[in-house]
Amino acid sequence: MPVAGILSGALIWGLIWYPYRVLQEAGISGPLATLITYALAMGFGSFMLPRVWREIRSAGWWALLLLFSAGWANFGYVLAMLHGEVMRVLLLFYMAPVWTILFSFWLLGERLNRYGYLVIALSLGGAFTMLWEPSLGLPVPQNSSEWLGLTAGIGFALSNVVSRRASHLSVEAKTFSIWIGTALLTAPLLYWQGSWQVTGIAAQNWLILSCLGVALCAVSFAVQYGVTHMPANRAMLLFLFELVVAAISSYFLAGEAMQLLDWLGAALIVSASLLSGKLYKA
Repeated sequence: MPVAGILSGALIWGLIWYPYRVLQEAGISGPLATLITYALAMGFGSFMLPRVWREIRSAGWWALLLLFSAGWANFGYVLAMLHGEVMRVLLLFYMAPVWTILFSFWLLGERLNRYGYLVIALSLGGAFTMLWEPSLGLPVPQNSSEWLGLTAGIGFALSNVVSRRASHLSVEAKTFSIWIGTALLTAPLLYWQGSWQVTGIAAQNWLILSCLGVALCAVSFAVQYGVTHMPANRAMLLFLFELVVAAISSYFLAGEAMQLLDWLGAALIVSASLLSGKLYKA
């Protein structure tokens, strides 16, 4: 069951960019689609809300930090996937082990072993290899989608560290925090854009939104169950299945193909992720 939970999450997140793009082409913006789908996920899981809400309120600022870091990880990921190249965005997102090292040191006091420095070197080397364009200068993200993917990965790393720190929270409370945080971060952007209109959404698009809401509700619990009952290094290995799904889906659904430098950078970043379960001294 834990393996099935992790793999289901990798499968859904490796494909979820496509229905969001379909909705965007139908005139439903990324922020609006994100808000609706996460609100639906909360609705489908609302039977747990009274107990979960008491937990979140008593958890203090750790719950707030989890709420906003996980919310940005999800919202930033969706926005990045809507406009960027799927694999480049996802690989920048998967630099998360580097940020995990820093946040674990600051928030948990965990000390690195020799693998930690190797993870940093491999991740940064992979990113530089992917982003290197001699004519553009420094090897940094070159557009807003790549920056969004990078910062969403930072949010993902922070949420994982905070989740470890907030061990008193149940799986249900952590899952609800992710949904609430994503909705709260999406709402101000929609207000600023003035794009709250939902009455003109066609029935077939409501069906897509509802299916996404169900999928997000189910897969959130599945992933939380998986990471709770599995060693971290094995979970990270299974999460990398998302890269395989995204590579295949982006090739067939969006006609995207990776270049040689992208493959070299991907190999370095994946290698760093595979080592991320051995980061800290016992």
